Amino acid sequence: MSEMIRKGKLEVICGPMFSGKSEELIRRLRRATIAKQQVAVFKHALDDRHTMEHISSHNGTRISAFPTDDASIILKNVTQKKITVVGIDEVQFFSHQIIAIICQLVDNGLRVIVSGLDLDFRGVPFGPIPTLLAIADEITKLSAICTQCGKEAHFTQRLVNKQPAKFDDPIIQIGAQEAYDARCRNCYSIDKIPTFASWQNQK
Repeated sequence: MSEMIRKGKLEVICGPMFSGKSEELIRRLRRATIAKQQVAVFKHALDDRHTMEHISSHNGTRISAFPTDDASIILKNVTQKKITVVGIDEVQFFSHQIIAIICQLVDNGLRVIVSGLDLDFRGVPFGPIPTLLAIADEITKLSAICTQCGKEAHFTQRLVNKQPAKFDDPIIQIGAQEAYDARCRNCYSIDKIPTFASWQNQK
């Protein structure tokens, strides 16, 4: 009887913008590299705020990464090499195909660490993140600091001409401090209250 493959692990790092998600992902990947583990790092190609070839945190730390918008590329790259740790940043931008691919990597014995926004600017669960949170072995939910009152912030406020964006505006818009704030629940503002039904219809 062949030896059973030891399963891996899925770690999800989530929270609003400016909460340190990418910084925490980079920290874990660097520790794995120091431990001489074989690490592969990916990011969604939409994230071009700094450089296409790196994951960059807002405090300036960065790590080399392969940009792609095709989740199958991740599986192909990893299986061709003796990789033991996979890092994926901005995982909320990937299609739901990423879920099955991550599960396959974990079943094959890899440690997979992903980071991303758990809620979009509307306060609606973002892309594949809800499912990844449900199946994760470990969840780290980070908070930022509300720019209005200084309390813990769990929401990402999109701004248009320094005013809250409308609920029906496009979901994806790449930006940083010029377009987004971290807000607590009391200071966060949107013109419609999202419902579970509307989230289901827009997945």
